[in-house]
Amino acid sequence: MAKGKDVRVRVILECTSCIRNRVNKESSGVSRYITQKNRHNTPSRLELKKFCPYCFKHTIHGEIKK
Repeated sequence: MAKGKDVRVRVILECTSCIRNRVNKESSGVSRYITQKNRHNTPSRLELKKFCPYCFKHTIHGEIKK
């Protein structure tokens, strides 16, 4: 039985360079990934290097609020 908050939570990662630069003006998309993290092992915000199809390169994707 689960007590209160779950240990593993679902997080959304969003491309940080697309947000800052708005790289491609013709494509209005922002790269997002969905993953899970362990709340006890990683209490801070998660940042991973993932491929962004709008920037056409690997960039830092940071955790955002739901």
